[in-house]
Amino acid sequence: MWSPSALAASLKKGITLQQSRSLRFAFLAAVAIKGLDGAIESVAGAIVAIAGTQGIYDFIIRVTAPELELHPASKTVHILRHGAQGLAHASSHFIAIWLLAHGLLKLALAIELLRGKTWIFPVAVVVLAGFVSYMGYRLAGHWSPWLLAFALFDTITIALVLHEWRAERSITR
Repeated sequence: MWSPSALAASLKKGITLQQSRSLRFAFLAAVAIKGLDGAIESVAGAIVAIAGTQGIYDFIIRVTAPELELHPASKTVHILRHGAQGLAHASSHFIAIWLLAHGLLKLALAIELLRGKTWIFPVAVVVLAGFVSYMGYRLAGHWSPWLLAFALFDTITIALVLHEWRAERSITR
């Protein structure tokens, strides 16, 4: 993983010890967040596969009804209901497969990156670049600040993965 020789290689490139440690921490944090996100997506995909989109819509309506009676102007309840309504009209099979595949892929990438397997670095860059490309395509058709934020996070993660890969390769040389 990260050793004194990797730090020495970074110092030769003009990166200070503090910058090197900060980049390492940022890499670990970004990969951990990706792994957590992948786990959440996988669980959500399994729930959609079991309950279906209509079942999730019915559940959201049932759970938010008491809150809506108490606070009819609750923005949170309206946002949840609006999101559930959009989900209810979508294909359960597509959403379940997408969430499971996307989530498991991110989870596997995160696990292997955290284990420091060198073969995963180029694979992670290609997969994340694919995610960013797809998000860019989606942004071109429908603007979403959330989607832009996820695309930027993935872009930063790519840069951190590339930096870590270079550091790993300098150790093995």
